[in-house]
Amino acid sequence: MTAEAHGDAILVAIRRTAFGRTGGVFRSCTVDALAAPVIRSILADTGLASDAVDEVWLGNALEGGNVARRAALAAGLPVDTPAFTVDRQCSSGLDTIIDAFQLVASGRAQAILAGGVESCSTAPWRVSRPPSASAAPAFMRRAPFSAPPYADPDPIAGADALAGRSGITRAEQDAWTARSHANARTAMTAGCFRAERVPVLAGNEAETDEIPRDGMTTARLGRLPALLSGGTATVASVAPEADAAVIALVVSPAMAAELGAGRRLRLLGAARAGCDPADAGYAAVPALTRLRQRYQPVPPERVEFNEAFAGQALTCLRACDLPEDRTNRSGGALALGHPFGASGAYLVCRLFHDLLPCTPGLAAVSAMGGQGTAALFAAETGVD
Repeated sequence: MTAEAHGDAILVAIRRTAFGRTGGVFRSCTVDALAAPVIRSILADTGLASDAVDEVWLGNALEGGNVARRAALAAGLPVDTPAFTVDRQCSSGLDTIIDAFQLVASGRAQAILAGGVESCSTAPWRVSRPPSASAAPAFMRRAPFSAPPYADPDPIAGADALAGRSGITRAEQDAWTARSHANARTAMTAGCFRAERVPVLAGNEAETDEIPRDGMTTARLGRLPALLSGGTATVASVAPEADAAVIALVVSPAMAAELGAGRRLRLLGAARAGCDPADAGYAAVPALTRLRQRYQPVPPERVEFNEAFAGQALTCLRACDLPEDRTNRSGGALALGHPFGASGAYLVCRLFHDLLPCTPGLAAVSAMGGQGTAALFAAETGVD
């Protein structure tokens, strides 16, 4: 997968809601209520007519059904606009954007809305089918991520085991968590997120990201107990669930010229790979390795890595020798939250708004079940 393979597609806009704590500001907002205002904002900001959207692709992990279709209809797109939903767990939002680039570059579409949405607050509960008519159904804490003979560990237990094998200490995890919150709070104070956020609730133009906190020092974090006996992950070093939508507009060069778009992002290369589901948090590493084999980049100016767990993130960054000081400079999922189906798209959002012209940026994520996605982007010369 080379730069030339995607040269005829351009990301010209990406917007998001605030990241709401589960049970917080968006506690009553369904997935379509979160995604629809983002779609409408992108169309209004770019001047793209609603009937010019060829397709809508959204990632989602919890809802079930065709979330993208619901969002498209709620946003007022024509009923003949097709939409479909992708579930590759945490990488879903990044995967939809990569696939949008590929579809536009192939000439089969001129404009695709792609990203992800998750409402952990309103997602339906899962109930397992009882083995017999007389047995009671039981609530499922999560869907299975694997199948026999492969292991399907609890995500926290898997992250603990991965960090332990990698030699990532509790102190290092606490320090990375504190850094994530500090970076997010600094970015919020500087107004770095204002241009990308779209209000959802009527009359509430001041919606802001709910989860990042001041005072998350290593000393304070060090007093928290481990979640599992003998483990190192704490309630702070595991990314909190969140409600959010993140959606991008990927168009052809002709469409970009017609829209007069300024800020742009191109996809230079992408790769996906799998690993043993027992080490699901490690899955970004084979994806990054495959990306390097296919496309030899210069060291990225920015790295956006989905830090679902502090120990897991550090394991992957160090395994791939990625620059930690260039990673998640505006905070990551530990501070902002983890809206599963939208988290991968948020990595691209940060690159779109933060990359300098002619500099590469890397986005990577590990997904439950042992799948990873990595993509290299570049801001185009002439970025506003």
